[in-house]
Amino acid sequence: MQTDVIYNMDALEALRSLPDESVHCCVTSPPYYALRDYGVEGQIGRESTPNEYVARLTEVFAEVRRVLCSDGTLWLNISDTFAGKGDQGDALDPKYPNGRTGQTVALNRTVEGCKSKDMIGIPWMLAFALRADGWYLRSDIIWRKGNPMPESCKDRPSRCYEHIFLLSKSRKYLYDAAAIAEPMAPSSAARYRRRCCGGKYAEKVPGQNNVQGLNMMRTGSYYADKPEPTMRNKRDVWDINTVSYRGGHFAAYPPKLAETCILAGCPEGGIVLDPFFGSGTTGAVAKQLARHYIGIELNPEYCKLAQKRIEEASA
Repeated sequence: MQTDVIYNMDALEALRSLPDESVHCCVTSPPYYALRDYGVEGQIGRESTPNEYVARLTEVFAEVRRVLCSDGTLWLNISDTFAGKGDQGDALDPKYPNGRTGQTVALNRTVEGCKSKDMIGIPWMLAFALRADGWYLRSDIIWRKGNPMPESCKDRPSRCYEHIFLLSKSRKYLYDAAAIAEPMAPSSAARYRRRCCGGKYAEKVPGQNNVQGLNMMRTGSYYADKPEPTMRNKRDVWDINTVSYRGGHFAAYPPKLAETCILAGCPEGGIVLDPFFGSGTTGAVAKQLARHYIGIELNPEYCKLAQKRIEEASA
């Protein structure tokens, strides 16, 4: 199977051409529901209803699950959409009639079961559909942006986060916790020492456990065969700023986001799949991390943009 390649095809069609269990992980961000028009016939995200949108993505990710290795994972970046009242004007900021990026960005359709201005709940609709289809839903990671897009709304807080769902093909799967571990704060290290080696914590607990803790502290038996920890398991809120990219794609996620997912989910030399390749962030980061990539993108202009970007990143 060829790797380090971009297929200019519909995602479902391209995925069906890939062999079973041929990639190690998938890192992707599909077009969000009713938010942007990428100008290509057959694009996902312009469906008449959220249910149609979720059904199309569920079908795509069923093929992703087939091509993943048995211990493979899917890292899925997705965000929500607000229901409209059926006309275009309510969906757009009046200061930017064509959208902040030069695109008309909202369908503003009425949604069954939602009132105008309701959050639809797209991320969890999709997550539950994927779980019902056979995926293991393992984590809801919050990607918190320190520099979110400003909003003119005056009746709710401005949005500053998106979801990254970690899903796995099997009950047991590859997850390299050490590769993305975080530095442990000094206060946490001190608390750890008290718990494991006696200290103030042991002194407050009467009985046999207290004696054992004090003995460990005096003899140093706990650290006799292992160093004091300096790292902790990565938490499920990731603070990563957005990064501008000078190209024709307006919804690229930052390289740091892709890097974290790839380090945790793909072994060195492995293959990372992105069926919604866009500007090629996943592929560029994969190459920098000594991994291979397979990209699928419907828009031919984005394919050219991604290829150029990967070549520049690999130079």
